[in-house]
Amino acid sequence: MTSPLNHLTDNGHIDRFYIDGQWVAPHGAVQAAVVNPATEETIAQVPLGDGSDVDKAVAAARRAFGTWSQTTPGQRASLLGRLQGQLEAQGELIAHCITLEMGAAIGYARTAQVPLAIAHVRAAREVLTNFSFVERRGQSAIAREPIGVCALITPWNWPLYQITAKVAPALAAGCTVVLKPSELSPLSALLFAEAVEAAGFPAGVFNLVHGNGPDVGAALAAHPDVDMISITGSTRAGIAVAQAAALTVKRVAQELGGKSPNVVLPDADLTRAIPPGVAASFRNLGQSCSAPTRMIVPRARLPEVEALAAKASAEIVVGDPLLETTTHGAIANRTQFDRIQAMIGAAIAEGAKLLTGGQGRPSGINVGLFVKPTIFSDVHCDMHIAQEEVFGPVLCILPYDTVEEAIAIANDTIYGLGAHVQGRDMDMVRYVAAQIRAGQVHLNYPAWDPHAPFGGYKQSGNGREYGLEGMLEYLEVKSMLGYYQAG
Repeated sequence: MTSPLNHLTDNGHIDRFYIDGQWVAPHGAVQAAVVNPATEETIAQVPLGDGSDVDKAVAAARRAFGTWSQTTPGQRASLLGRLQGQLEAQGELIAHCITLEMGAAIGYARTAQVPLAIAHVRAAREVLTNFSFVERRGQSAIAREPIGVCALITPWNWPLYQITAKVAPALAAGCTVVLKPSELSPLSALLFAEAVEAAGFPAGVFNLVHGNGPDVGAALAAHPDVDMISITGSTRAGIAVAQAAALTVKRVAQELGGKSPNVVLPDADLTRAIPPGVAASFRNLGQSCSAPTRMIVPRARLPEVEALAAKASAEIVVGDPLLETTTHGAIANRTQFDRIQAMIGAAIAEGAKLLTGGQGRPSGINVGLFVKPTIFSDVHCDMHIAQEEVFGPVLCILPYDTVEEAIAIANDTIYGLGAHVQGRDMDMVRYVAAQIRAGQVHLNYPAWDPHAPFGGYKQSGNGREYGLEGMLEYLEVKSMLGYYQAG
């Protein structure tokens, strides 16, 4: 297998942006280190763009929009199919790249990070193939038209997945895009741009500019020729983008933080509810906005829950992410590693019961951003660990006495991104799911569905991604009254 580092220049630098169908040099000379979190060694340097690079990319996207927006759905679907094929052909290379840049275990990168990302491209094609851009309503025609140039800001935790979740539906809708991936995990974005180029998309339809939030992100949000901005990131970053975008009244879609509940009802089979709940919480080392990190359980069954949770945690293998036997690799970056350690310490200080894990690296590991999968029990809603997003493998178990109390605990958060409910009585499961204020609720651990819309209530953001609703975000609505009247 070819290393993704072979796509860099000889001195270990990513020295080009992809703008207007060409690999071009950045305007400035500022570089940022790309660090392998498993070794804490710098593996590459990525250029940080500025306002001049943003202007160039937006201008290219604006020029391309006039033609691209007039292509047929069939033409766009064909190109998306070719993009899907390119990503599938490079799947192993991309998986290896993701492991190097953000620490995901190679097995997880192969089975989740890459294939789920590709599924967003496939889903966009399927939506596009079956979508009617003009529908009749009486004598009026209701048309949906691409909104224009879209700036897309993606995070480091699911680097390819979040790119495809935004780029694919935007291109399907007929929009042109400027992508700013996280400067902390830029390698997979580089490979994605190469796949777009190889698929044959016209120049300017897709543009890639590396950079940080205060410079490139802010410039995109405020740019008068950007019609829409979509960001996945922290609530703080989402607020900053929305404020900058307000001056030009552009559409803003945000997928932000979460503190998702997992309500285990009194009749649940704990052997089927608890181990998958631990696995879901620790998926991607807990670095997922929708991770169900608050497990809400019947107080009378708390000892059983604790035993099953501790057993499930003990089966996790933390270590070198390139080893096939590793289930969980390293935390993606030093800032996040330090935050996780601080949050674990705060929970201990506030009196939460430490069931497994704790501060520091796992035993026998002395180098790298590795953390112990940690479970706290007997957690109360007023504890920081129950309210703040840790974004790491830290699970809180909160007991309840009545189902109504469980619902209240589930909703006792500023967030509302995801939720889970477990139980045998499906009428009760559905009732509880309907009471939770969250954008996506999973009932008894169903299979993931790329067509199920995803997005948040409250401070988890606004707008939706995935499937039909994901493409609708990139479309304007035009009413043409009298369209069907006789001539």
